[in-house]
Amino acid sequence: MIPVGLDAYRMWDRWAYQRIGARAYMRSTYDRRGMNEAADASHFLYQLADDNNVSLDVEGSGVLYFVRTNHWHGSPWRYTIDGTEHIVKETSTADPDHPVENSTFIPAELFPSPLAFTWSTTKGADLNWVPMPFERSLRLAYSRTHYGTGYYIWHQFVSGANLSQPIEAWDGKTPPDGDVLELIGRAGTDLFPRTTGVVESTGQYVLGQDAVCTGSVDRGPATLRTLEFSVPRGDAVQFGQCRIRITWDARPLPSIDAPIALFFGAGTLYNRDDREHLVKGFPVQVRFGAERVYLACYWPMPFFRSARIELSGNTGQPMTDVRCVMRWQPYTDPPNHVGYFHATYRDCPKPEFGKDVMVLDTREAEGGGDWSGLFVGLSWIFSHNAVLNTLEGDPRFFFDDSQTPQCYGTGTEEWGGGGDYWGGRNMTLPFAGHPVGARNAKEAKSDEDKIESAYRFLLADLMPFGRNAVIRLEHGGENKSVEHYETVAYWYGRPGTSLVKTDELHVSDADSERAHQYSSPQASEPVEITSRYEWGPDTLDGKEIYPPHTDRGRFTKGTSEFTLKLRPDNLGVLLRRKLDYAFPNQRAEVYVADAPSSDSGSSEPGSVNPVSHEWRSAGIWYLAGSNTCVYSNPKAETGATQHNVQTSNRRFRDDEFLVPRPLTEGRFSIRVRIVFTPVQTRLFPGHPLPELAWSELRYSAYCFVMPP
Repeated sequence: MIPVGLDAYRMWDRWAYQRIGARAYMRSTYDRRGMNEAADASHFLYQLADDNNVSLDVEGSGVLYFVRTNHWHGSPWRYTIDGTEHIVKETSTADPDHPVENSTFIPAELFPSPLAFTWSTTKGADLNWVPMPFERSLRLAYSRTHYGTGYYIWHQFVSGANLSQPIEAWDGKTPPDGDVLELIGRAGTDLFPRTTGVVESTGQYVLGQDAVCTGSVDRGPATLRTLEFSVPRGDAVQFGQCRIRITWDARPLPSIDAPIALFFGAGTLYNRDDREHLVKGFPVQVRFGAERVYLACYWPMPFFRSARIELSGNTGQPMTDVRCVMRWQPYTDPPNHVGYFHATYRDCPKPEFGKDVMVLDTREAEGGGDWSGLFVGLSWIFSHNAVLNTLEGDPRFFFDDSQTPQCYGTGTEEWGGGGDYWGGRNMTLPFAGHPVGARNAKEAKSDEDKIESAYRFLLADLMPFGRNAVIRLEHGGENKSVEHYETVAYWYGRPGTSLVKTDELHVSDADSERAHQYSSPQASEPVEITSRYEWGPDTLDGKEIYPPHTDRGRFTKGTSEFTLKLRPDNLGVLLRRKLDYAFPNQRAEVYVADAPSSDSGSSEPGSVNPVSHEWRSAGIWYLAGSNTCVYSNPKAETGATQHNVQTSNRRFRDDEFLVPRPLTEGRFSIRVRIVFTPVQTRLFPGHPLPELAWSELRYSAYCFVMPP
């Protein structure tokens, strides 16, 4: 079962469970040319009017789980859900030149804390984690465009997936339920409910230079629900520099191997201003008492035979009073329903010029291979010298072989819930924070105070993957920063795959078209394209970083049909298309039929397949925008909307469509029909309408299956 909407918070004990048939996406106002224009602000898909600048446009059914903007910029925001427009404001909207402290969203009752915060709490950003479901379509637009920056995370699901509740469109009237607000409001306290079967173990240890096993559990299957440490306050910094390693089920390598401070959400346990909480997160916390510092972790961590937990000393004198508490409970579901919890540490003292910092590549984790699981968060140090402008680098996340980032943000500071580098201040929220680090090196009280870190935890907005995940951070606005990065990626993973590639059609390749009975009477002749994907700046300081590559395909203004092989035990299909993004707003109706038992179709591309099929609708495949966007960033808060046309040199894109499980389950192959339905939306009113077509270079079929 996949928790949906507010259930994603209520059922936080299912954090470790597979999300078979769910996909997560993140879009933003990033600079389409790969640079950092206006700090990745104000790049819009299109403009319906001067006060309707569209930054997100989706068709299908899903849930919008998170929206981040810089302060009130863009407000009033227009959320159009299933055709109904809802206006959302912030209290600084009326007079943006004189912002109001302690601001709130309007209507305030629909966006309450702790699911929503504005800039006066976050130190620079408006954040909203209130789930906003949509049944048919979602569009988000800004009324004002000055510094209109933002990023948005939403989920979509294979029709037929086992959801905890039906998706019903957000009505713009009903506040979030109080039990969810109360639960998240308890972040920073002991979250683990005492239920039947809970076992607790405590211990006190001396931690020196040698590794010390602080505890082990040999009574699986079980789920570790609480892991707590405490040390005297005087040992805090030294303890934070130690290492934690956890090995599940006697596997060859530990799944958790990270510095303690960073594992618990902070780059250091140095407490400059004697705050009670350095980290007041939902899954982890760091709390300073009168005499001791307490670190607690509530990530659910399942295992099946044993859990071995080790600490290793780092520097200084031995610590003689390290206390540990563990609580676990029986696990009773099948083993392949969950993944092991991982905390993967990477140290990058000298980031490579022009290339992103690699935070996680699951293809290399614990010996490599396929993993099925969930990316659930990141804790990272972005400077050891109190340098904040390295935060201009964008997050870029790739899942399951995609060459296009399914998640592309506007900066690592924004990813951590901040705005304008948090003004150099510290803050800690349940799911995002900047817990440590001085405003600048001059104000730092010590070298430890120069360590700048942030965290971002994903619960409702977690990111599933079925075979691999690649998590990257740009360092600086153009991958030029030389700051020392250290990262801990949190993820759940089970060895094996839940997304199996079963077929691929290469359009314009005669043999491939014949093998897949490709038919497209109105298709163009094969077209050769030389371009790039969106991977960051392609050329820096005269050096080419990402060279272009050449591929071939076709485009059509009519209908395409083809046959794809499947695994009959599939639970739905992910259909991926490589395309030319130069054609804007590509939209098609998708139909599926049972494939013929033998090859009775024509071998000639462009001819009509004579086989009669019973076509059933699979939904709408829609990709908004193109490699041409409209840029509007007037200098004044309420300045007139601009109409600056920008075209990037990145035409290649991978896009996804989820084929309903009832149309694929039990079948060895299916016949797919794509019917192009043009969307005559201009880049802005009065701008010429460009050529519209459906581009197809490759189609790949991936079957959702239960992992082994």
